[in-house]
Amino acid sequence: MSAFLTDATKNALLDSAVAGSLSAGTPFLSLHTAPGIAGAEVTGGSPAYARKAITWNAASTGLKQIAAAQTFDVPAGTTVRAVSLFDASTAGTRRAWLPAGSSARLAFSVDAADVTADTLTSAAHGLVNGNSAVVWPTIGAVLPTGLAEDTEYFVVGATTDTLQLSATFGGAAINLTAIGDGDIQKFVPEVFAAQGTYQVTAFDVSLPG
Repeated sequence: MSAFLTDATKNALLDSAVAGSLSAGTPFLSLHTAPGIAGAEVTGGSPAYARKAITWNAASTGLKQIAAAQTFDVPAGTTVRAVSLFDASTAGTRRAWLPAGSSARLAFSVDAADVTADTLTSAAHGLVNGNSAVVWPTIGAVLPTGLAEDTEYFVVGATTDTLQLSATFGGAAINLTAIGDGDIQKFVPEVFAAQGTYQVTAFDVSLPG
């Protein structure tokens, strides 16, 4: 039997792990052109893109948040798909990441009937065809075979309570070959046809359980 962490414990862990592990240097936010822990970082531009130093608020109710919004210079021809936390102004170690312009995670399930139909079931999910999304396995479960973390998918075949995912915008639904459970999270990539700025207003780190 596993115990659940109290908010007081979560707060202490977050203040120690997120802030404490970066005690040798200032934490920085960065922008990336692909989701996931290996997504390529934005480069170039005039003014040039650069990571932004941040400070943290104290953790509260199991959540740690940045103290202020950060504005980045972004070069033309760039699509921002993710925001990451690094422990250095260049290179360094990536500590966390989130999809750009992301919404709350929504639980989904895939049973035998869903495998046959290549659908995800998520009651009143609110997603529409063309939305970008990533998927996450829930604790103690695995994603349905055919889907992977750190990947941008596009919603197709959406109904009120079900949806399909495609590897390309408006493309064919991904073939699901085994049941599973997870969370789906909509995000909004931002395309820069010309040099511009991108503002990160929130970056939250939380602990489950």
